[in-house]
Amino acid sequence: MKNRPDIPLRYYPLWLLLKGLSLLPLRVLYLLSDFLYLLVYYLIGYRRKVVDQNLRNSFPEKGEEERKLIAKQFYRQFVDIIIEILKLGSMRREEMRRRIHFTNQEVLDEYVQQGTPAITMGAHAGNWEWILSAGAVQFGFPAEGIYKPLHNRFFEAYMLHIRSRLGARLIRMKDTMRDFIRNRQVPRVIAMLSDQTPPLGEAQYWTTFMNQDAAFYVGAEKLANTFGYPVLYLEVTRAKRGHYVLTFHPIGMGNKQAADEGEFPITETFARMLEATIRRNPASYLWTHRRWKHRRS
Repeated sequence: MKNRPDIPLRYYPLWLLLKGLSLLPLRVLYLLSDFLYLLVYYLIGYRRKVVDQNLRNSFPEKGEEERKLIAKQFYRQFVDIIIEILKLGSMRREEMRRRIHFTNQEVLDEYVQQGTPAITMGAHAGNWEWILSAGAVQFGFPAEGIYKPLHNRFFEAYMLHIRSRLGARLIRMKDTMRDFIRNRQVPRVIAMLSDQTPPLGEAQYWTTFMNQDAAFYVGAEKLANTFGYPVLYLEVTRAKRGHYVLTFHPIGMGNKQAADEGEFPITETFARMLEATIRRNPASYLWTHRRWKHRRS
């Protein structure tokens, strides 16, 4: 199998099945998505209690019917994203360019073309899996992403394959500092999904996020402070089915003094920008995630 990572023989049929399905046009795959929506929302009820609780706590001002409508819209987009991730296994560069529009790439270019690596902070909003590949196709410089390997050997190999096949480079989370030191002068953009929930023992920064206490990873800000890199928030908006609009919002430069004083202004600004994005497009956020499972002590 061409360019196949080293996986056990028993996984070959599943690999071929996923690659084969990815060859179908998206308009056909969306018919599968329509069916999956009925299955996931009505029959299985995948994490319905988590979604309902997250929406209730995040939007106490909205009525039950309005939150129910948001939940339905979310699940429709959620299964679309699953299908779109599947399509990434065979998507051509031309199609990626057609489906992802960067509104102000010049904001990022201004830093990188001057030889300064930049960090983007993103979130699980819109289609987060297409973004790095879109950057690799669109930018004239390396697009790299920090990721946490999956526990399942097959899906780790498959996801690494589809995430990197259009030219993006993946950096394991545990190798981040070593990679930054080795490539500190390489003009590039490093993407980080920064809305995950850190383990309770590693929570260094808490803030109010969507009406609730929430802990945030501060890795992006610490790296920016250490290396003096600029940080931008990458906002993703779903224009229509299978099409996304990306906008860069500068947050600031790394500031060692703030780090020494135990402050995290970049992380706080990111939280506020992401909150504004969610309020504008609530159905586009990943509500199945147990984002608020920890409590501030």
